[in-house]
Amino acid sequence: MGIKDQFQDKAERMQQQGKQRAEQAKDQLQNRDQNRDRRRDEDEMDPSSRRRDAEDRFDESFDA
Repeated sequence: MGIKDQFQDKAERMQQQGKQRAEQAKDQLQNRDQNRDRRRDEDEMDPSSRRRDAEDRFDESFDA
């Protein structure tokens, strides 16, 4: 196997890795957006939960 073939193989591997990483990043972004939408929907259905969370955090910081 010549040097040219080695470089070509390495370039192909790197290209495949780049595609895989881009796909993983895309999936993570979609999951994050879905989770954010779900939390927003839950907050809209129960707005008091946001206030309770804030009060809980305040109580925790006060205890410390």
